[in-house]
Amino acid sequence: MAGGAIVNTAGGKDYPGKLTLFVFLTCVVAATGGLIFGYDIGISGGVTSMDPFLKKFFPEVFRKKQLANKNNQYCKYDNQLLQTFTSSLYLAALVASFFAATVTRVLGRKWSMFGGGLTFLIGAALNGAAENVAMLIVGRILLGIGVGFANQSVPVYLSEMAPARLRGMLNIGFQLMITIGILAAELINYGANKIKAGYGWRVSLALAAVPAGIITLGSLFLPDTPNSLLERGHADEARRMLRRIRGTEDIGEEYADLVAASEEARTVRHPWRNILERRYRAQLTMAVMIPFFQQLTGINVIMFYAPVLFDTLGFKNDASLMSAVITGLVNVFATLVSVFTVDRLGRRKLFLQGGTQMIICQVIVGTLIAVKFGTSGIGEIPKGYAAVVVVFICAYVAGFAWSWGPLGWLVPSEIFPLEIRPAGQSINVSVNMLFTFVIAQAFLTMLCHFKFGLFYFFAGWVVIMTIFIALFLPETKNVPIEEMVLVWKSHWFWGKFVADDDVHVQMASSGAKAAHA
Repeated sequence: MAGGAIVNTAGGKDYPGKLTLFVFLTCVVAATGGLIFGYDIGISGGVTSMDPFLKKFFPEVFRKKQLANKNNQYCKYDNQLLQTFTSSLYLAALVASFFAATVTRVLGRKWSMFGGGLTFLIGAALNGAAENVAMLIVGRILLGIGVGFANQSVPVYLSEMAPARLRGMLNIGFQLMITIGILAAELINYGANKIKAGYGWRVSLALAAVPAGIITLGSLFLPDTPNSLLERGHADEARRMLRRIRGTEDIGEEYADLVAASEEARTVRHPWRNILERRYRAQLTMAVMIPFFQQLTGINVIMFYAPVLFDTLGFKNDASLMSAVITGLVNVFATLVSVFTVDRLGRRKLFLQGGTQMIICQVIVGTLIAVKFGTSGIGEIPKGYAAVVVVFICAYVAGFAWSWGPLGWLVPSEIFPLEIRPAGQSINVSVNMLFTFVIAQAFLTMLCHFKFGLFYFFAGWVVIMTIFIALFLPETKNVPIEEMVLVWKSHWFWGKFVADDDVHVQMASSGAKAAHA
């Protein structure tokens, strides 16, 4: 029964305990790790459309931009060095995420966040003081290492701290912080661009130190998760922490499940080898395909290069930054929609609805641009027409912000058993960063060659990924992480990869609970 991927998850265990103020506050602090990633996504596109920045570092692009009114609008920013400025961060994040997996496992989640924040802080200082392209790119690489560590540890931390029935809501705090970071960056770019002396780009780049400072200091005050404490052999501390974060003495059942999962994890000497085993085929597939598809929605094209894109569409400099601020606002509010609906409606419904909305909007935007610029790339967009383009871009951003945006981080972080969790999250982050790098490096060249067809290209990918979700992703809402194997076991396709013996962790934990009772 193709597509019959919905599993009744109402039977998932609902452990005692409530959302305590302590958990809420720790999750808010941890989620600020998303600010550094978001700020960076928002800042690079704005800075690369500022004339004083282009004049200093990329004079060739500046010359092209001045001539663009007479020439092809699609190609005015096509420059490999400019694309390397944006994309070098993601390559660094990709490499860093592999080291971050070990740090996260051996030292705990909080120290991985601390290391990420500190490295990002140094990168921000270098970028703000940059005098040449080499300084800029070294700064970007340090920022990338920071992003790699934060993106590795924060989603896992949030999933482990949250009660199962609210895991979606608290985990999406990470994506919400990414969107707030993007919006803050776009507002700062708008203000910095008005600085007459021409050093606005320095302000934009150096202010990345603010979100970096927040997560660096914040992580020092964060407690470790019970899962991480058990993984590192601190059983009594783990029990105390679980009691504290659930706000109840009645933690026997959940604790027994965590211990069983931890003991299973301890038998695993080589998580990177184990993740390739047949029984983890579903998780491995999701860890690769979800971040791969998330980048091929085309969202980073809009977010990285929103000011550049709007400038290319004929909006003047200030107007293009303002349009980017509008899309940033839509992004934040639409992410809030998923915060309040993900644990009620579930992951699949949001994925499928958001995907459909994005396909429709991308086809419309591509067509509107085709009508005005054709394949020559020469043309003007009247104000009213431009407003319509912005409306559909905003509807597209909204569709992404309550589906692939938050769920692209949430779903991979909640599906791995403890024994392969750091390895699985590393694969998720590195695939995400690899394709973010590829898209960032290639986008301006693709825009030059594909022209308006670029929007159709991404719409085609969204069709493929929406069908993939419909067929292969089971519903994971309200299911405790330790019981997730049962969801795969009862799935029409993945069930054949999970042998009855592979469900023995649950059987073992049931035995532990019976003994406890």
